[in-house]
Amino acid sequence: MTDDANVIDQSKPSIARVYDYLLGGKDNFVVDREIGDHFKVNLPGSVAIAFTNRQALVRAVRAVADDGLQQFIDLGSGLPSADNVHQVAESHAPDARVVYVDNDPMVLAHGRALLATNDNTTVIQADVRDAQGVRNHPEVARLIDFDKPVAIIFSAILHHLNDDEDPAAVVRYWYDQIPSGSRVFISHFRSGHNPETAAAEAKLQSTFGRGRWRTDEEIHDLFGELDLLAPGIVPAAQWRPDPATIGTPDRELSVWEQLIVAGLAHKP
Repeated sequence: MTDDANVIDQSKPSIARVYDYLLGGKDNFVVDREIGDHFKVNLPGSVAIAFTNRQALVRAVRAVADDGLQQFIDLGSGLPSADNVHQVAESHAPDARVVYVDNDPMVLAHGRALLATNDNTTVIQADVRDAQGVRNHPEVARLIDFDKPVAIIFSAILHHLNDDEDPAAVVRYWYDQIPSGSRVFISHFRSGHNPETAAAEAKLQSTFGRGRWRTDEEIHDLFGELDLLAPGIVPAAQWRPDPATIGTPDRELSVWEQLIVAGLAHKP
């Protein structure tokens, strides 16, 4: 890794830092807050996307740990926030091992500081598109035993890959690496065919020059040969909801809450 790879460019927005800002974090710059404020001010209610996605991730990690899995690879993890994967996993499986992966150097810096005293959790700077590079990373080799079930997490990351980058192939690669009994969690922006969805997609594409919302069928296809677990692919807010946090289970979701869906699958 070169020194240039660790330089934080404060003149360009970062997906991880914008997400951090929307979740109420402080690890972001003016350029990130400008993008975040666009969603807050011009697309009122859209911040719900970040929160419902995060809550679904927490519930998924809890479910996976309760099923007995103790190994997690969080691809495109973003900046540390409340209820991080390792914290949720360790509360249900004290010996859990977690690898965070992100290409933002700020994630690497903050993650290393947070995890300095945690030998069972690490963060590496790598690109989700370089699946083999992640798989062969020394820290992954140190923590993850691929002879035992592993949970692979794609939380709100695959919609940042264009079609020509073949996100389904990325998932397929990990399918081939993990043994029977493993889990794969995916949350993804869906095509809503409404003005709000179009506006959000256009803003992110114009800002980062990449990304595509996908139809329910396309999102389903990302899971490939994996077996989807109940309740299937549903809006993140409705993925195994905690009644205490979502209110009545049958309440009508906002257009923003319908924009991001989640699913958890099992490798047979």
